This record gives sequence, structure tokens and C-alpha cells, in this order.
Amino acid sequence: MPKTKEKNRDSGAPALPVDIATVRMDRGVPLPAYAKPGDAGLDLRASEAATLEPGGRRLVPTGVAVAIPEGYAGLVLPRSGLALQQGVTVLNAPGLIDSGYRGELKVLLVNHGIEAVAIARGERIVLGRFPRENAFPSRRHSRL
Repeated sequence: MPKTKEKNRDSGAPALPVDIATVRMDRGVPLPAYAKPGDAGLDLRASEAATLEPGGRRLVPTGVAVAIPEGYAGLVLPRSGLALQQGVTVLNAPGLIDSGYRGELKVLLVNHGIEAVAIARGERIVLGRFPRENAFPSRRHSRL
């Protein structure tokens, strides 16, 4: 998996990349990757086909496990195209992955549409981000 990008909390300048160790549990599914340079989120894919009936929800595996460094967290975010075009989103958005979790990443999807939606094996289903856990400012200000 590529190193994730992060902004320096104090200056807003790019900080050093964060190394997220990744285990590919399913060799038939690509590792999470940025679709284009400069993208904010990594595409995660379904490692098995799934059908979501209208109003239905399903835990969909991604075929990867990660070791998030202490002080960081993983966020699982909906893909806007999937939500707009098919009504499928992440039920508990944003999903949170704690730094101590080492199992396979699975995503809780829900179909808010009026028709069943087929998710294909290998389809991009969510975006992943790995920000620092302490995202709140460390310095207090009397005004902004």
C-alpha cells in the first residue's frame, strides 16, 4: 500500500508520509491505492461479490489487513459515485479503524436505493484515510 499523505498540524505543510503495513489476504484483489496523484483517499475493493437488496446491509470484506501506527486511525468513507448512482453508502460513515486492530478490513454497506445492487469482486467500494488521531488543535486561541 502506498504511504499515506498528511498535513503538518502546525503549519499545514505536507508532513512525512505514514507507513501503513499491509497484508494482502486475497491475491486476486488489488491492494488499496490512490486512483490519481493528489487524491485524498485510497480505493478499497470488495474481495467477494455481494448483492444488496433495497434497504439491505452487508459486511463486505476487502481482502486486506493493515497495521496502523499508534497515534493514527483509519477512516472508511463512502464513494460519492456509488452513493449517487446506486444509493450504496457506508452505514456507519465514517467507519473507524483503531490502531490496534489487525484483522481483515470489512465494510458495512447499505443500499438506500429502490433496486437491488450487485457489488462485483474487485469493485471499488470505499475510500480509506489514515489521519492522526489527535486532529484537534494543540494550542488554544482567543479568536480565529
